[in-house]
Amino acid sequence: MTTEARSARYADLDLWPTDAAVEAMLEAQLAAAAAVQPQARAIARAADEASARLADSAGRLIYVGAGTSGRIAVQDGVELGPTYGWDGDRVAYLLAGGGDALVSSVEGAEDDAAAGEREMRDLAPTASDVIVAVAASGTTPYTVAALAQGRADGALTVGFANNPAAPLLALATHPILLDTGAEVVTGSTRMKAGTAQKIALNLFSTAIMLRLGRIHAGLMVDMRVSNAKLRQRAVAMIGEIAGVDGKVAEDALDQAAGGIKRAVLIALGQTPEQSAISLRSAGGNLRRALGRADTDE
Repeated sequence: MTTEARSARYADLDLWPTDAAVEAMLEAQLAAAAAVQPQARAIARAADEASARLADSAGRLIYVGAGTSGRIAVQDGVELGPTYGWDGDRVAYLLAGGGDALVSSVEGAEDDAAAGEREMRDLAPTASDVIVAVAASGTTPYTVAALAQGRADGALTVGFANNPAAPLLALATHPILLDTGAEVVTGSTRMKAGTAQKIALNLFSTAIMLRLGRIHAGLMVDMRVSNAKLRQRAVAMIGEIAGVDGKVAEDALDQAAGGIKRAVLIALGQTPEQSAISLRSAGGNLRRALGRADTDE
């Protein structure tokens, strides 16, 4: 298993000057980022199929993992709500050891295959769901069993692992191999393996949001406006897209109850009711709604 291999280069790491050790660790992190590049097309294909499943309003993203991999997976899912307005009831997490494992180690939980299978079954996944399973080793019993159960239930499965020929990759509909090799600190997959996982998950979930119309012209138009900084950002987005000044953009945002997409249409002359209808008929896609508005003029 390459993530458990010992690198002769770092055998005397504890004897190195701190600046040299930090430089070596940084170099390894850059190599971890580079390890994602060969999988860019595979990530894109997975995101395309995932977004097609999730276009069904009942579809969920179900993240599965243990230890560092599980925490990285949870972080990716948690951030989709505030950034892209992804509903909380459309994301679920199976973390070996439960919620306590987010902040402390729950020893032995990752070896409990029966728990992974049972907890996935409890979620009752369907063909509308997408399971995102992450494991550096690709052998974690809890994670592998959960993914296998989800696939048997008809969900789309995407597996991220850092070792070639891992069982998790063999089981996944879309296997994503992040071949990061040996760690600077032997077996410490919170480093290279974790970095590659974070990058790959960010690419995958952001591509899904892109395909689902939650990004317009590089802007987070489904962002939740939850504080003063984000309100300022939202007003700037509305002004840029609609070509209106700040006062008009602010008023439109208020009329849209914080909905940026609707606010753009309101700033362009639609009523709040019309903006809701326009977006609904465009499947929530602002660019499509704007195109129809231009046609109607």
